[in-house]
Amino acid sequence: MKVPQSTGRFKGQVALVTGGTAGIGEATCIAFAKEGAKVVINGRNTQRGQNLVETIMAFGGSAVFKKGDVSKSLDVEQLIKFTVEAYGRLDVAFNNAGVEGVGGPIHRYPEDEWNKTIDVNLKGVWLCMKYQIQQMLEQKKRKSSETLGVIVNASSIAGHVASASPDYCASKHGVIGLTKSAALHYASKGIRVNAVSPASIHTPMFDRFAEKTPDQVVIWRKSHPIGRIGQPDEVAEAVLWLSSDRTNFITGSAIVIDGGWTAQ
Repeated sequence: MKVPQSTGRFKGQVALVTGGTAGIGEATCIAFAKEGAKVVINGRNTQRGQNLVETIMAFGGSAVFKKGDVSKSLDVEQLIKFTVEAYGRLDVAFNNAGVEGVGGPIHRYPEDEWNKTIDVNLKGVWLCMKYQIQQMLEQKKRKSSETLGVIVNASSIAGHVASASPDYCASKHGVIGLTKSAALHYASKGIRVNAVSPASIHTPMFDRFAEKTPDQVVIWRKSHPIGRIGQPDEVAEAVLWLSSDRTNFITGSAIVIDGGWTAQ
């Protein structure tokens, strides 16, 4: 995994990443740590979480892992409490945890699959923001010129255009609406809220899809005008940019990272 050269732009800050044990989440945890942030990693795979903590500590970074399910209110509440107990505050949150759904027509779609996807992808983002914002509103700014906190939510190009998975598509459209609503509510209170909307990114989720439908993957690659699938660190860099003081005038936006897919 390619890691950008450090500038220390998040030195002294605390960053929380949900779904942080693989793919885009893992790349973002490493990128935040390389830039000086103290990183709280959340996920459901303890072994992967601990391995990532060791990776970050090996290059001199600071990280801790907390297992939890973002669709469960108690887990999220405990995650924020754990973050504050570990590092004293919360400055940046990347709500990245998500599932892909099974795909298929609406009239045949299993209700349990619909509920699972909506619970993780949409309700999970709402729960995370609920408790993250509570903490951010309670704490003081590190500097008078800075924001109280920054939140970046993981949407998708399926939040902008249709996809064959109705629950995934609905959840990612919902994330963008939720992001905009939160941005309006808290802009005057010093909390910025944005989203990132990746296209096909080479992650374990993408690999699972590729195993099931290899022919479709060939089509997907050709659907990106830039001519390839994206890499996790390319999304991570966008998350860090939105989380930094360089973007203090950006809130309520969904940044598309898609190799030109939605420009067609």
